[in-house]
Amino acid sequence: MSESPATSVASCPACGELRAALDEARKLIAELQAELHELRAQLNRNSSNSSSPPSVDPPGAPKPVVKTPTGRKPGGQPGHQGHHRQRLPPERVHTIVPYVPTVCEHCNTPLSAEPEPGDPEPTWHQVAELPPLAAEITEHQGHARTCSCCGHINRGVIPPEVRARAFGPRLAATMSYFAGRHHIGRRGVEEIVETVFEVPTSLGTISAMEAEMSDALANPYQEAGEAVREAPVKNTDETGWSEKGQKRWLWTAATATVAFFVIHLRRSYEGLQALLGETPQGIVCSDRWAAYSKLPLKLRQICWAHLKRDFQKLVDRGGPADALGRACLEVVDCLFADWWAFRNGELDRAALQVRVDWIARELQGILEQGCACADSKAATFCANVLALYPALWLFTSIAGVEPTNNHAERILRLGVLWRKNAFGCHSAAGCRFVERMLTVVQTLRLQKRPVLDYLYRAIEAHRAGLPAPQLLGQAGD
Repeated sequence: MSESPATSVASCPACGELRAALDEARKLIAELQAELHELRAQLNRNSSNSSSPPSVDPPGAPKPVVKTPTGRKPGGQPGHQGHHRQRLPPERVHTIVPYVPTVCEHCNTPLSAEPEPGDPEPTWHQVAELPPLAAEITEHQGHARTCSCCGHINRGVIPPEVRARAFGPRLAATMSYFAGRHHIGRRGVEEIVETVFEVPTSLGTISAMEAEMSDALANPYQEAGEAVREAPVKNTDETGWSEKGQKRWLWTAATATVAFFVIHLRRSYEGLQALLGETPQGIVCSDRWAAYSKLPLKLRQICWAHLKRDFQKLVDRGGPADALGRACLEVVDCLFADWWAFRNGELDRAALQVRVDWIARELQGILEQGCACADSKAATFCANVLALYPALWLFTSIAGVEPTNNHAERILRLGVLWRKNAFGCHSAAGCRFVERMLTVVQTLRLQKRPVLDYLYRAIEAHRAGLPAPQLLGQAGD
C-alpha cells in the first residue's frame, strides 16, 4: 500500500531541512523586527519621553512646551500690575540736582528759592551710573634707615599676614562669585578682573583665590550637609561631572531652604550615601534610578514628571504600548489637576486623598493589564512601576512632599550650566570648590539672602581666624 502525501512529506529529508530553515528565518525576522523597533524607539528619544534635556532634541522632536496662541498682543495685558522702578533711599543718593522754578509761569511773579508751607513734594527721577571701577590699590612699603652711629641699615618689615595676600577680601569674594554664581570660567574671571577692575592677574592667582574661598566655606558646607541629612523631606538629583577628563557625578539634595552638593565617583548607592549619609533618613523624592532602590519604599516619593515622560515613551513606541501609554497619561492629567486644585486651596488634604485614591486604583488596574502587554519592554516597565507603587502616593498624606522632583532639578541647573561652561574641574581641590560654592550659593538663593555679601564676610572672617557667618540664619543676619 502506498504512503499518504503527508507521511511522504514528513519522511522527506529535504522537506525537513526546508522546515528548519523556515523556522530559523522566522526567528531571525522576529529578532530583526524587535531590533528595528528598539532602534526606532531610540531614534524617537527626546525631552518629552526621557530625561534628555531639550538642548539635545533632534530637529523633528516635538516642542517641550506647546502653547495655544491666545491672539493677544505681546507685553503687559490689561489689568496687569506694573513693575515700576523703585526709588532708592536717601542714603543711596550721592548727588541731588534741584530744578526750582524762579517765576510764576502764570503771572510772572518771582518765586521763593525755599519751599513754602503747602508746596507739594518735589517730583523725582533717579539716574544710576557706575563710578570708575578700577580697584583701589594699597601699597605697603618697608622703609630703610641707616644708623648714623654704626652705619647699620634698619628696615621696616611688612607684616607676613600682609605679604601673604595680593587681593583684598571683597575682590577675592567677587572673583569666586563670578565663578560660583554665574558659572564663568577662570579665563573669563581673569579678563573681567583685568578689564573692569584694572588689576593684572593670572590663572594661578584665580585658582589660589578659589582655594582660599573653599577653605572659608568648609564649615558652612558641613552645616548645610547636616541640615539636609536630618531634614524630614528632601529632593535629590544627579548629573554628570568631570575631573581631569574622568567621569564623575554631581549629586544634590535640597529642602525648601537648604541645598547640598557632593561630587562623587559613582552614580550608585555609594554616591547617594556620600550625599545623605551612611543610613539616609527622611523622605527622599527622586526619579526611579537604581541608586535609590535600596531606600525603603515608605521613605520614597517617585517623581510623577519622570513617570509622565515614561508614559509618553510608551506612546512613542507605538504598537501594543501605545494604548497603554495613553491610558496612563490620562491618569497623570487627572492627578496633576487634583494636585493643583489642592495647591490653590480648592481642595483640602482629605479631599485630595479621596480623589487620588480613585486615581491609584485606576492606574493599578492599567499597569496590571500592562504586565501582559505583547511589547516585552512595556510589560517590564509596568511590573517595575507596580513594584514601587507605595512610593507614588506619599505626597497625598505628608506635608512638604511634592509629587515631582522639580525642586531638585531647578537647584541642580546651576551646576549643569557651570559644567557646560567650564567643562568640569582639573583637580580634587577644584571639585571641593564647586561643591561648597554651589551649596552656599543655592542655599542663600533659597533663603533670598545676598550671595556676594556673604562670601565677602566669609573670607574676611577666614583671614581673621574667625568662624564663617551662619549659613542657615535669617535674611537679616
